[in-house]
Amino acid sequence: MQIALDEARLAAARGEVPVGAVVIGPDGAVLARAGNAVEAAHDAAGHAELLALRAAAAARGEARLPDCDLFVTLEPCPMCAQAISFFRIRRLVFGAYDPKGGGVEHGARVFDAPSCHHCPEIVGGVRESEAAALLREFFAARRR
Repeated sequence: MQIALDEARLAAARGEVPVGAVVIGPDGAVLARAGNAVEAAHDAAGHAELLALRAAAAARGEARLPDCDLFVTLEPCPMCAQAISFFRIRRLVFGAYDPKGGGVEHGARVFDAPSCHHCPEIVGGVRESEAAALLREFFAARRR
């Protein structure tokens, strides 16, 4: 989770919402890491999870990552949760919960839908206070 938090801080420094993600392979090696790049890429789908998942799949030359784990600082939105399902991630570990925009424990609850093709193991709340603080501080500074 530390790598994801580092990516979130880098994203914030670039003016992006501070969300970071890292994909870990079966041997514990980092396959890909990313922070949000919505503003820089002018891409509403430039979420950290999608960027990291795409990079990991490209690095492995495979469309699916069934033996990999995804660490992300914020509960994934419905779009990212669906992508996690399509990439067949083994385990999702996230930091802060997102009651407003989350798609795992809140909102759409993508993995609970009968149309969901794959549900990873889910571990929420890992370093939650640190991840939530990054988001609070970022948005508080924006409101000033």
